[in-house]
Amino acid sequence: MGICDGRVVIVTGAGRGIGREHALELARQGARVVVNDLGATSGGEGADASPAQEVAAEVRRLGSEAIVDGSDVADFAQSAALVKAALDAFGRLDAVVNNAGILRDRMFANTSIEEWDAIMRVHLRGHFCVSRHACAHWRDRSKAGERVAGRIVNTSSGAGLQGSVGQSNYAAAKAGIAALTLVQAVELARYGVTANAIAPSARTRLTENVFPDMMRRPESGFDVMDPANIAPLVTWLCSEGSGDVTGRVFEIEGGKISVADGWRTGPAIDRGGRWDPAEVGDALREIIGKATPPQKVYGT
Repeated sequence: MGICDGRVVIVTGAGRGIGREHALELARQGARVVVNDLGATSGGEGADASPAQEVAAEVRRLGSEAIVDGSDVADFAQSAALVKAALDAFGRLDAVVNNAGILRDRMFANTSIEEWDAIMRVHLRGHFCVSRHACAHWRDRSKAGERVAGRIVNTSSGAGLQGSVGQSNYAAAKAGIAALTLVQAVELARYGVTANAIAPSARTRLTENVFPDMMRRPESGFDVMDPANIAPLVTWLCSEGSGDVTGRVFEIEGGKISVADGWRTGPAIDRGGRWDPAEVGDALREIIGKATPPQKVYGT
């Protein structure tokens, strides 16, 4: 018996890396898993069903159930089919982990419209499409008088919370995901659905050039960047016991979990009337001097 015993969870991008570890830990905790993955390259090209099939086989070896799904999460019709596949196979859906993502890194001045659109499509639109169809199902169940304990776990990034040099498209999409999570949490609470996001640091195909092969704590040999470190947090957020936690963004690296303190109204000056443009500069410098300095952008 685990904390997700009997629950059904869709994990997108579950064929490799962090998504794979989510699927396996959810299985260890009793969940039945929909292993969604196109099997594309890190840049989003091509397709290969074998990584998802291998993960599903591992889930079954752990004693749970799994189905493989190759839907494109950013296609509205295909993401509807993904949710339907979960319902057809298992008769229910309890959580969605939006994890699928790609990279098209470039300095802003050189970023093409194709690179911008590709990132927005997979990350931001992909998060929308799958969650939108899952929420339609949960809303219908709630309106029918059923008790719902739906869970959405989105994947943001430190790049989205603080910015990252060479990743304007990725950072903007991940910032959008963080804001989307806040709105989902407020709007979906009435249906028994929570929404939270994670900003993970781990070694995957997307970060293999950022993090060294091993980052071990010398006293224990603990690999800080092992993607398996992320899965326990996500698994708990998918559990029924997490119902009192919503609208939060959690950063996680190794064994360290922190809750992100997002945008909030800071120091202010109220002139009581319209500003003269010549006076704005001094006012801004005064309130900036009282504000908490922003965190450094990654890569600076």
